[in-house]
Amino acid sequence: MRQREQGVALITALLVVVLATIAAVAMSARQQVDIRRTQNMLESDQLRYYLYGVEDWAGAVLAQDRKDGDTDNLGEDWARQLPPIPVENGQIAGQVEDAQARFNVNNLLTEGKVNGVELARFRRLLAALELDPGIADAVIDWLDQNVDPTPPNGAEDNAYLSRQPAYRAANGLMADASELALVAGCDAQCYDKLAPYVIALPQPTTLNLNTTPALLLTTLSDGIDLSAAEGFVSGRDDKGYGSVDEALEQAPFTNRKIDHSGLGVASDYFVVMSDISVGRLQQRYRSLLVRAQGGATSVILRTQLYL
Repeated sequence: MRQREQGVALITALLVVVLATIAAVAMSARQQVDIRRTQNMLESDQLRYYLYGVEDWAGAVLAQDRKDGDTDNLGEDWARQLPPIPVENGQIAGQVEDAQARFNVNNLLTEGKVNGVELARFRRLLAALELDPGIADAVIDWLDQNVDPTPPNGAEDNAYLSRQPAYRAANGLMADASELALVAGCDAQCYDKLAPYVIALPQPTTLNLNTTPALLLTTLSDGIDLSAAEGFVSGRDDKGYGSVDEALEQAPFTNRKIDHSGLGVASDYFVVMSDISVGRLQQRYRSLLVRAQGGATSVILRTQLYL
């Protein structure tokens, strides 16, 4: 009987040791998870403040640029890339891009009415990218507030309610150009082609002839050759042009009837691309900045991009 009692006591002791070990391991594992979670939160906060720093840097450069002159071109300080800079526990890099070097899709409507000049330019852009120019009709319907499809290729709610999942036309300005992928006639592949050349800005803007890429320059009028537009871009040098008239006096625009509306040589909207790494975290952000007349900038949209 005594040996049996000793055996039971030994087994009980072993069970206590096992349970204590399991509890200790669980507590240790939980502690490691808590430590890692806390570290992630601290690094995430640190990364966010580095992002604010890149935006502040861009704002300071753009503010000084406004003091230095009334035009914007690719030879100015804001257009120079911020190389990777080591910071505590990571590094940061940034690049400012002219948002007005792209076609503003919200320009297609002016005070609720179709802007014929901008519509013609958008159709030429679609054709230049080997996309259906009829997509422009559906984009108009996406933006306007009525429910009548624009002939011949327009699309209102009925075109979208049968999709899976169903949705409606926005009937308002685009918050982001990626909405184009939702428009009838366009899809993700269509948008991928358009993405380098389009943007959605919250108010009407001009296309900056000092920063616009060659392909977009061909949309200003029928018959502008891409190689000729590339020649204009290469001849634009670091100073650009002081006025729209001066720019349009250059080849390939001479002797062409180009509407000056919607064109400019200065910009108010800029995109800041930020690449930031802190510890194990690595993120890319796109921030949309607007610059006021006095030079002060503010962030109106911030997007985290997938790497």
